[in-house]
Amino acid sequence: MALGLQAVASAPECRGACRRLLSNIRALRLSIALILFAAFSGVPPLEADEAFDLAPLTGRVVYLDFWASWCAPCRESFPFMNRLQKELGPHGLVVIGVNVDRNRADAQQFLRNHPSEFRIVYDPKGELPERFGVRGMPTSFLIDRSGHTTSRHEGFFLKERDTLTQQVETLLEAH
Repeated sequence: MALGLQAVASAPECRGACRRLLSNIRALRLSIALILFAAFSGVPPLEADEAFDLAPLTGRVVYLDFWASWCAPCRESFPFMNRLQKELGPHGLVVIGVNVDRNRADAQQFLRNHPSEFRIVYDPKGELPERFGVRGMPTSFLIDRSGHTTSRHEGFFLKERDTLTQQVETLLEAH
């Protein structure tokens, strides 16, 4: 039986299909490996910006943060955003970090040193910062349950954490 399959697989008309099948199997194995890495490492997978869409988040409050691996204040903002997601996520908050590094390895190294407990979107082309008019790193936006941007914060300052938290809580309380 195996000999018969080998003969079919080597037939000229089957070679292309077999190569595509093997390619799909390799891609599936890579996807499974990335999912397992994320599940056991605490580092969420980096996602392509093509899939980024705020529409499915209507009804939730979104803290959208633009960051880069070279940004010193970004290192300070990650523990704050992790805390926001952990404490206020169950009440309807979604924290999303948009990375703008051109080199994905830089972002991954940053995340190994500063783990995130929120969704990360990878945008090396800088399309999302352009869409949102981002001028510096980090820049964050608060988006209400209706999808409207209610505030913009340029930079991250430890002394403003309580004010930011209060703004998020106010949006969460508004139904």
